[in-house]
Amino acid sequence: MTLHFSRRSPRLQLGRAAVFTTMLLAPAIAPAFPNTYDGRLRALTEAQRLQGELQSRDSATETLRLWCQAHRWADPAQIRAIRDVAAVKPPSPAVRNLLGAGPRTPIRYRRVKLVCGERVLSEADNWYLPGKLTPEMNKALDETDTPFGVAVKALGFHRQAIGSRILIHPYDEAPPPAPARPGAEPPPLVLPYAVIQNSAVLITGDGAPFSVVVETYTRAALDP
Repeated sequence: MTLHFSRRSPRLQLGRAAVFTTMLLAPAIAPAFPNTYDGRLRALTEAQRLQGELQSRDSATETLRLWCQAHRWADPAQIRAIRDVAAVKPPSPAVRNLLGAGPRTPIRYRRVKLVCGERVLSEADNWYLPGKLTPEMNKALDETDTPFGVAVKALGFHRQAIGSRILIHPYDEAPPPAPARPGAEPPPLVLPYAVIQNSAVLITGDGAPFSVVVETYTRAALDP
């Protein structure tokens, strides 16, 4: 039994880049919840808990660091950004509108995986206005694997959510299978790669939008 992606529509469609359908690297660790009613509830509850943490802070990077630290997946708990330097996705009209950018305003694109220890916790598409950043910030984003939220922290930014979905709905599926024999271990619950999707506009401390981000959180971010 495989859980499916939600069919619910987000408040803003940013194109198929919002959920990656072709993955270059699967999570190194895929947690296994048991395929029982209790296991399904635990998986959904863990996704809801992570979503609550993500919605409580402006920096997704810091939230993932604290989440990793609480789960003791790495010591010290550090978030590494692995850039896909070959990725190219021009901004859509919707992205330009959210950034208040004209048709000729330069917009850069960055795609990363955020990793803690051996776990790929999330993947992100990020369109941003280099003119709103300092030269040092742009250099860090262009030449290093520094997470975006860390690189632009000095802007004192906050997030304005434009879409938020939990992508697993275990009780929409068939009942869990009966055990093969009395006392046998239940089979593992097969979760989809993407379990949460968030999109947001990042806004500087003086109220100027400078980034649109679409974040996809993986099953490796859930701990049974």
